[in-house]
Amino acid sequence: MKFNGFTEEDFDVFSIDGLDNRMDALITLIRPKLEELGQYFAPTLSSLTGDEMFPHVAKHARRTINPPNDTWVAFANNNRGYKMLPHFQIGLWQTHLFVWFAVIYEAPMKSSLGKVLSNHVSDIQEVIPNDFVWSIDHTQPKVIQQSDLNIEDFKKMFERLETVKKAEILCGITINRDDVVKMSSDDLVNTFDQTFRRLIPLYQFAQQSSKIE
Repeated sequence: MKFNGFTEEDFDVFSIDGLDNRMDALITLIRPKLEELGQYFAPTLSSLTGDEMFPHVAKHARRTINPPNDTWVAFANNNRGYKMLPHFQIGLWQTHLFVWFAVIYEAPMKSSLGKVLSNHVSDIQEVIPNDFVWSIDHTQPKVIQQSDLNIEDFKKMFERLETVKKAEILCGITINRDDVVKMSSDDLVNTFDQTFRRLIPLYQFAQQSSKIE
């Protein structure tokens, strides 16, 4: 694999003014790296999940004015799209890198997943490391560390997924840009690999909920 890690220049793409200028830099600097990671990790995730997984690099094609504040490669078990499915992501904001398991607002199985997750809070606390983070909105960089969540916090988060139309749930890791740029490509790839392995139980819960749906 040609992936050489991420640099300050990659993160600085998100400070470039203007849609066209930012997209040009994103396409030149970041997208080839995401494509490399997509091709590399699709077979790994296929093996881990038991489903054939396909990489999808964000194109930001619908944007006409506002430049993207983040970008990513997503992995899902459909070669035509990922937003309606439980999926995994590797991506960047200006401030940090993220690795997610994600179910976003377009997924039709959110309600049943909320029920399944609510019934397995103690299992989730056991299998997901306490230094992992959670988010309820993929468009915002804000996260909360699992160690700061109690059982009631989890239940509220999962109940929201079950009952609120635009609700989302994401779990994974974030790494500050200052630390990312110091990491070798091998260190990053190993970190991505280990993170995906820890997130597989959440994918399995999502697949379980899809059958309920």
